[in-house]
Formats: sequence, structure tokens, C-alpha cells
Amino acid sequence: MENDFIAINWGSSNFRAYLLDHAGDVRDAFAEPAGIASLDRPGMIAQIERLLRRWPDAHRIYACGMVGSNVGWADAGYVECPIGLDGLATNLHEAAIAGRVMHIVPGLACRRASDGAPDIMRGEETELFGLLRAGKLPRDGIVALPGTHGKWVRIAGGRVMEFMTAMSGEMFDRLTAAGMLASVVAAPAAIGTAFTMGARAGADRLLGLGTQLFGVRAKVIRQDLARDDAASYLRGVLIGSEIADALALYPAVADDVVTLVGAAPVCALYAEALRDRGIRSVTVDAADATARGFAALHAASWGTPA
Repeated sequence: MENDFIAINWGSSNFRAYLLDHAGDVRDAFAEPAGIASLDRPGMIAQIERLLRRWPDAHRIYACGMVGSNVGWADAGYVECPIGLDGLATNLHEAAIAGRVMHIVPGLACRRASDGAPDIMRGEETELFGLLRAGKLPRDGIVALPGTHGKWVRIAGGRVMEFMTAMSGEMFDRLTAAGMLASVVAAPAAIGTAFTMGARAGADRLLGLGTQLFGVRAKVIRQDLARDDAASYLRGVLIGSEIADALALYPAVADDVVTLVGAAPVCALYAEALRDRGIRSVTVDAADATARGFAALHAASWGTPA
């Protein structure tokens, strides 16, 4: 085990850790809801100490996610796109914790060519480069990562060139948990007629998103939409609007195959909304993407095979 290393995906809500061998294969894994948002600095130290007791012989520690943010253990900053794996590996941030050095992966920052707007990501970069290294992503094309803060990433020559972030997932979660729309939602979002109608409305943009969102409540109250279909329609509006944004920034999406990375149920919704607009997509299995990313970073920064 002298060549084993620890890789941690430490987000706001969850702590996920892997023990990998020199070849990058996962030997053991550990996860619990001990995210950065729930821990003070002594709590973060205690979390690493527990991990070291579990894997005492691991010689190197890597981490990505919110642990490297300004509310984490140490601010690892952002590196500018375009960037490849080697560029990310040379910008690892070293921070001492629990008597050990932790190599924190920085986030990525870009300024998009089409609209000049800035964007940032933290955590997804490790997943992306893991999938690229494994040959699961195209070296040229658009990759979408649906989630709480979904990303649409333009990749060229195996490098991340730029990206767009949409808060569709967070908006859906918040709108269906509290407030006026929560009172008209009675069932989970699912693929069907209501979802497709919502996705078309969101993508066509005959009205702004704010107006369309309140329109979900009006449709239910006026019995134009069944309460059981409200979440599906709402989810469709948000995803359709997000796809329209992606098309505005990256027109090539219309003629390309979009690679979807994320939880299967959410990717299925995006795939259906894309299909309805005549856009092809493929969903890749990303279960081990973060671990693969750490293995690739370790190989690039430490000179071991991945």
C-alpha cells in the first residue's frame, strides 16, 4: 500500500473519499453527509483524521470541490480556460491539514467568446478530465452535466475551452419545496406530454422565464394543467430554457451529439427535451468519473501510470 493515495470529493453537503492504488484503481471508498457547509475548521481536521485512521499507509492526499473554495479549508482559486489535464495538474494547491499535505484541485474559470461573460466551476473539472482520460467523452464537442448547477462545456482537442452554468436544478428544487408553486405540485417530474409541453414553452421563449414560471400555478388553478403534471411541466420549462441558452451560446449543438453526464433520471429528461428539438444525445456512465479524474491528476503530477 506504499503507493496508494487518497482522493476526496468534498462538496458543500457531502464528503466522498477513495483509496486508489498506483494504477488508479479504487481499493476502498467511504462517503457520508459531512460537507463543508456543516463543518467548522476543527470539524474538517477531525474528518481527515478519521480518514487517515482508516487508510493510515496512503502516502498522498488529493481533494476537489468546495474544500478549495473561499468557504472551504483553503482557497485553491481558479485556473483560466482553455486548459488541459497537465495544466490543471501543475496548478494543484498545497495546504496542510491534520499534519499532512492535501493537494487541492483548483476550479476552472472562463470568459465566453460569444457573450464575453465570465463563468466558474469547482469539482466538475476533475470529473470531466477523468472521463476524457477514460475515453468516455469526445475530444471535440459539447458535454452537458445536468445537476443543481448544470454545466454545458465546450471541449476541443481534449481541453476545456469554455462553459456555461445554469441554475435550473436549484430553481426546480427551491420552487417545489416552498412558495406559491410548491402548493400546486403533487407528483415528481417525469417524461410525458406535460414535460414536453413545458420544454417547448421554455425553449420557444414567447414569454420570459419569470412569467412562464408563475404561469405554471395559473395553469393548475385554471385547470389547464393537472396538479400531478405540474412538476413535469415546470421541469420542462426550466430545461427547455436552459437548452435555448446553450443553443444561443453554442449553435453547433443543433447539429452535434451532446454528451450527457450525470444521474440517469435527470439525464433522461434532458435527452428527451433535446430529442424533441431534433438534437441527438448520448448519456455516459459517470459512476467512477471523479476517481478516474484523480487518478489522471496523480499520474500527471506524480509521474505514475493512470
